[in-house]
Amino acid sequence: MDLGLKGKVALVTGASQGIGRAIAEVLAAEGMQVAIAARNAEALNAVAKELGPSALAFPCDLTKVEVPPAFTAAALARYGRIDLVVNNAGNTTRGDFLSLTEADWEADFALKFHGYRRIAAATWLELKKTGGTLINIIGVGARSAKADSTVVGTVNTGLVYLTKALADLGVTDGVRVLAVSPGLIATGRWQARLEREAKLHGDATPAAAEQRLLRGWGLSRIGKPEEMARIVALMASPAASYVQGAIIDADGGLTRAL
Repeated sequence: MDLGLKGKVALVTGASQGIGRAIAEVLAAEGMQVAIAARNAEALNAVAKELGPSALAFPCDLTKVEVPPAFTAAALARYGRIDLVVNNAGNTTRGDFLSLTEADWEADFALKFHGYRRIAAATWLELKKTGGTLINIIGVGARSAKADSTVVGTVNTGLVYLTKALADLGVTDGVRVLAVSPGLIATGRWQARLEREAKLHGDATPAAAEQRLLRGWGLSRIGKPEEMARIVALMASPAASYVQGAIIDADGGLTRAL
C-alpha cells in the first residue's frame, strides 16, 4: 500500500535506537526525507548512514532550550519544509516514590515533557504551512497508575493532555496532532528489564522472566519496534487524514481500562 509519503520531510527524535530508529527506517522506506536527533552522535550517524545520503543526523541534547529551534532550522536548511514531526526521545525513571530524587523528576520532565513541548513549538508554524502532522510517542503508563511508575505516569499523562490541547489548536491551524502509546516493546530497555527481573525473581534466563511476566499480564507476546513504526507511518499518511487528537494504545491488549 502506497501511503502517499514519498518526497515529504519528517523529523524524528530519539532515533538512534529502539522505536525511534524503527520509525526513521520505515519512514525512509516510504520515501520520506528524514532528519533524526539523539544524544549519541556515533549511533545516530550510523543510523543516518543506513537511511541514505539524504538523511540528516543532528546529535543534540533535547533538554537544552536552544536545541529544538536549532534542529528545526537545520532541517529547513536541508529540505526547505517539514511535513511530519515525531516526538520520541525520552527515558523516564522507574522506582520507589520515596527513593526518587529531585534530579530524577527534573531530568525526566526536561527530556520527555519539555522536549516534546519545545519541538512542537519550534516546528508548529512549518507544520501549519504544509498541513503537516505531529505525532507524540507516549506510553500506556499514562493510563494505569502504579507505585513504581510515578515519574513515568505523570510525564506521560501530561503529554496526553498536551496532545489533546495541541490537537484542538490544530483544528484551526490545519495541523493534525495525535499520539501512539506503546506497551511492552522489545527494545534494549526491555531486555535490560528482563535481566533485572531474572536476577530478582530467580528466573533461569531473561526469556523465562519474559514468559512469567507475560502470563501475569495476560499477554501473548511482546511488541516489536517496527510494529510501532508502521502505525506511525499510517497515522502520518493521507489514509488517516480524519484522525485528530487520538491516543492510540498499541500494547497487545495490556490496557484494559475504558
